[in-house]
Amino acid sequence: MTGKEVYKIWAPFECKWADWVRPVPFVQIDDEDFKIYRNGNFDIPKINYLNELKEDTAIIVDLPEHYSINEGIALSRLGYRPIPVFNGTAQTKGARATVDNHAVESGLIFGGIELQKIELKQDAPPVFLTDSNRLNRYKLDISIFDNSWDLYHQDLPSAEYFLKNGIDKVIVRGNKFNKDLKKILYRHQEKGMKIYFTEGYEEPKEVKLKQIKEAKN
Repeated sequence: MTGKEVYKIWAPFECKWADWVRPVPFVQIDDEDFKIYRNGNFDIPKINYLNELKEDTAIIVDLPEHYSINEGIALSRLGYRPIPVFNGTAQTKGARATVDNHAVESGLIFGGIELQKIELKQDAPPVFLTDSNRLNRYKLDISIFDNSWDLYHQDLPSAEYFLKNGIDKVIVRGNKFNKDLKKILYRHQEKGMKIYFTEGYEEPKEVKLKQIKEAKN
């Protein structure tokens, strides 16, 4: 299996959400990622905050490394369409980096294989998968490669697109509600969508986001 073949599993042509699958990690998949996949532990977790598919609700899973992919596969068993929105640059071989994208890429191999076993409706609501480690910007020394990244408005569907497709709620599942997601979803909230948050152990609770002002240069 190649990175291109893995990509096609995650972004089938007939899927209305496929345009948001970011190709970057699939292009970077290499032999090292397949080795990590074969030797890795990719357990699929139990979902505690949902027990059924909600057609009017999209989900964003914002967990570290491959854990968002594992949870995305668990949610696909409920009927959600997992959409990976990873956009990190791979580190040079042998170099240390702020974000370990090999963990994500090997997770996508695992997830793609599991996804082939699950039959999803063509119009299944989406669960967007991202790496909360994307915001790691610390550097222990100058030799560490900073491959951190942010989510931007174009990385997720607009409120208008969601509403047009019958979705008026978004659940964010993460260890915390990260700033870049708050910026994006504030606009969705302004358009009438309801935003919820859960750490995974409790029922999602509605949140009221405040506009985040851009820092002045």
